[in-house]
Amino acid sequence: MHAIHNQTQPEESSTNTSGAPLLSCLEQIGPTIAKNGEQADQSDRFPAENYQLLRQHRLFSALVPEELGGQGCNFSEMCRFIQELATYHPSTALSFSMHQHIIATNRYNYTHGRPGQAVLEKVAANELVLVSTGAGDWLASNGTMTKVDGGYRVNAMKHFASGSPSGNILVTSAPYEDSEEGWQVLHFPLPLNAEGVSVLDNWAPLGMRGTGSNSVKIADAFVPEEAVVVKRPRGDFHMIWSVVLPVALPLIMSVYHGIARSAAQKAREITAESTDPVTPTLLGEMENALTTIQIAVEDMVRISDNFNYSADLETVNEMVKRKTMAAAACKETTAKALEASGGLGFMRSTGIESLFRDSMAAHFHPLQEKRQLLFTGSLAMGKEPPKQAF
Repeated sequence: MHAIHNQTQPEESSTNTSGAPLLSCLEQIGPTIAKNGEQADQSDRFPAENYQLLRQHRLFSALVPEELGGQGCNFSEMCRFIQELATYHPSTALSFSMHQHIIATNRYNYTHGRPGQAVLEKVAANELVLVSTGAGDWLASNGTMTKVDGGYRVNAMKHFASGSPSGNILVTSAPYEDSEEGWQVLHFPLPLNAEGVSVLDNWAPLGMRGTGSNSVKIADAFVPEEAVVVKRPRGDFHMIWSVVLPVALPLIMSVYHGIARSAAQKAREITAESTDPVTPTLLGEMENALTTIQIAVEDMVRISDNFNYSADLETVNEMVKRKTMAAAACKETTAKALEASGGLGFMRSTGIESLFRDSMAAHFHPLQEKRQLLFTGSLAMGKEPPKQAF
């Protein structure tokens, strides 16, 4: 779906673990990722060192097919890897999942005979880090595009660009008023080091403090005509989301499955010697919520069927329903872990406090609960997907 043209590439990493099991690799680098992440979170800093580690082990291209230069891992393996990565540092796992959902989208397209091979080959050859702005753009997108000789001049402010401090390519879009076709949204890649593109230092959230989800300012940046890979009517639901969401949501919610697991384990350890008669009930509620997110996320991975899903509204509907269930269950798991642990759980030193804050971010990934209900309810009535849901 997304093309990359004539980009300035980073140096190719020297460490090659192609074919090495992802989880075995994570066992080696996980403790370092956790340490880096903890230090970065204390000052709202993006742990660039973690991205360097992931790049050194060629994990950004792990989902790229072997014939195109990647490790060729399957979709469920990547979801499991992201879940485990979240137990070391949730923020690193979440920003990493944003890159991987672009790779997964292109792999789906490549698998089904659509454009995608060029992106996958370039990522594998140069271990590129892709940064998405899709969740903030959706049907209407934002910004302005002006036609000039050979392309367009773009001005926009793109928020929630996770991983942008260490990213290479911004995968984004902007609206353009075509003289014949009316308002359109054009999708294109843009190098983060291109003239007119700057990553702002403005990420200071409640949780997920190390995702580097800074805003990216685009000021009169040039986009060549040939870089535009998708052109769609502005404001209308487009098939592009039926390709993206079925792979994006399982990857993203795998992060929150990992968070819930971590919080539950910490609560079990803290309460092991508790004599409070209420503690078992609180832990029982926590365990039920943990089981709910496990079932929901595993079923999302099942539906994705290793890139063999049907890219249609029915698949999207099933995914967004499970996303709502998983997000609610993650938040309940961490809340019950905190409550069961008592005052000790409220202290930063236990780690539950930060997991509770991180779990709150689950709400903001599309579709948010009320929008999902609007979307699902409209389909249940036989109506078209409502624009208000996106």
